[in-house]
Amino acid sequence: MEIQTKRLKIISCTEEALSNNSKSEEYEIGPHINMYLEELQEDSSLLGWGVWLVIEKENNRIIGDIGFKGKPNAENIVEVGYGIVHSSQNKGYATESVREIIQLAFSFRNVNKIVAECQDDNISSIRVLEKLHMNRIKPENNMLKWQLDK
Repeated sequence: MEIQTKRLKIISCTEEALSNNSKSEEYEIGPHINMYLEELQEDSSLLGWGVWLVIEKENNRIIGDIGFKGKPNAENIVEVGYGIVHSSQNKGYATESVREIIQLAFSFRNVNKIVAECQDDNISSIRVLEKLHMNRIKPENNMLKWQLDK
């Protein structure tokens, strides 16, 4: 699965996708990716409902990952998460890629709401979520909770 923007390729994370694309020197394959790939081997219907790789078209390098924290739940809600390497931040890549993932999610009939969370001092993530018109719903400990209805 692949989404294209003017500057980015956003591809569903698979072993093949990881091996076929070069990585930014800063990009590390985190435990969330390994866990997702293990789950994907057991349940292929998770493809697209987990990690997506964000690839800068200009140099064909992985600069981050975004995606969902699983399939829609019983209330038709999915949670989105994202991370872009430091050297590629403040260029609009997070906003651009998360916008595309949100549009993809809302194209499914079984998704009515998207939620997200970020630390209350993560100004960059707060700006991304505000640009995407997500509504801040409540703080919880040092985390801010967000939602966007279809």
